[in-house]
Formats: sequence, C-alpha cells, structure tokens
Amino acid sequence: MPVKAVVMAIRRDERSATNAAGAAAGRQPMPLLVASAGRHRRWRTPWLVAVWLGGWLGFVPSVPAPAAFVADLSSRLIAITTAFTGTEVLLYGAVQERGSEIAVTVRGPVRDTTVRRKSEVGPMWINASSAEFRAVPSFYAVASSRDLEELAGPAVLARHELGAERLRLTPADPQALTAGELEAFREALVRNKQRLGLFSTDAGAITFLGDTLFRTRIFFPANVPPGDYQVQVLQFEDRQVVGAQSTTLEIAKMGLEADLYDFALRRPALYGLTSILLALTAGWGANALFRQA
Repeated sequence: MPVKAVVMAIRRDERSATNAAGAAAGRQPMPLLVASAGRHRRWRTPWLVAVWLGGWLGFVPSVPAPAAFVADLSSRLIAITTAFTGTEVLLYGAVQERGSEIAVTVRGPVRDTTVRRKSEVGPMWINASSAEFRAVPSFYAVASSRDLEELAGPAVLARHELGAERLRLTPADPQALTAGELEAFREALVRNKQRLGLFSTDAGAITFLGDTLFRTRIFFPANVPPGDYQVQVLQFEDRQVVGAQSTTLEIAKMGLEADLYDFALRRPALYGLTSILLALTAGWGANALFRQA
C-alpha cells in the first residue's frame, strides 16, 4: 500500500476515535488536525507512519539470490561392507559465468565428544582433566579452488567454518576451565580427529575444466562413521559468498557388516559373549592344529 494511503487511513481512524470520544462526553466533533494543535501535532502522524514503515522494512528477511551454479555427486550412497577400505566420491558442477571461485565442506553426523588430558603421576599416566564438546562433527573435509586465505577474509571464513581450525566447537561447561585451557582442548580435539583421518589437515583442490566446469574428489577413510553427511558448495565472488547449495550423502553399513553392527547395538552382552566364545574356539583349534604338526 502506498505511504499516502496509509497516512490517510490512520488519519480517518484517529478522527473517528476522537469524534466517538467527544460524542460520549457531549462535545462537538472536531477535525483531525486543528490550527491550535501546533506544528508538533501536525507532523506527529506522518512521523509515526515513517517510523512504523522503517521498522517493518527492517524486520523483513532478505531473500538470498539463487545460486548461479549447479553441483552434484557421483554417488549419494556409500555402502560399508566387510571389504570396505575407504572410497572417493566425485563432486562436479558448473558456474554460469567465469570468474567465480568454489569451496566445498563435508560434515558427518554430530556427536558429543570428550577430550582427556593425561598427566604423569609417579610411574603411571592418568587422566588429570577433561573437557566435553557438544555437537562435534564426526567427519569434516574442505576443498577450494584457491587457498582459503585468498578466497575470502577471516570473518567470512569463520562464518562459514572453512577449515578445521575454524570449526565452532562448543564446550558443555565453558565455566569449568579457563579460556587458555579450552583453546588447548579444542586444538587437541582437532589433532586427534586429524590423526584418525576424520578431519582434513589441508584443504583439497577444486579444479576448473575450462572456464565454468569444476570438479573435486572427496576421500572417506575406512573408519568413517555411518550416517547422513551434509555436503555444502559455496560460490565466491569478490571474496564474498554469493551462492550456496547443500546436498545429503548417506553412508550406511550393509551386508554382514550391518548385521554384526546391529547385533552389537541391540544385544551387547550376547555379542560380547559370542566374541569370547569365538576367540576361545579359534585359539583352541589353532593349538590343536600345531600340536598335531
């Protein structure tokens, strides 16, 4: 609705309310704006309308521009079987115009993770302190068409958590430790994940084939946990994110591996007893075989 129409509507409502109050009190109706009201009274209604419109426009969420690229995965399902030793997934896509840069992040299912620090007490090493972090990605990988520092500024990289060192790892009890101790535990958590191959140590490379086509390969190690993985592709121009696209990748245990996994989760006591019996049987059989030889 135009601003002038809004002002006229408000003026009619105010005059109606004023006349109704005057009629109840036995007074004659009076116009909305009178000369004796002064300059402040004359400009009050347009000023309120301007403030109202400005506040309303300020709270309207901005709609992001659609991504000016397309991207997809060579496979949306990774099957973990007994012979699984890790695999790669190809991510490919195309931008509409040359000059754009691309970054990709892959996050595994989140889990609460506890980091413990050991200290030497006499001849033994014991857990001296620990810190628990909420909603830690079980897997994290990043790839980019340029070095991350050249791709965007520190604020943009931190906002989109580009790089394992920029992940927002939230402690369960931030008051239990000092800021220096929490930072040390964060770094230890990232190092442990990198040592297991679950966090990337360096950003992978995204290569452009020509001016618009791009591709990269994402490696998943043998110890990758099952679950739904979020693959996010970001488009950069002038060191700012101008487009984004998210895709879900599923990693699931199948075959005998899935049966054993479900059996261990549903009946852990029976699974442990079965494992012990199988180990004893295998040891007895090997002993009997070598004794006859």
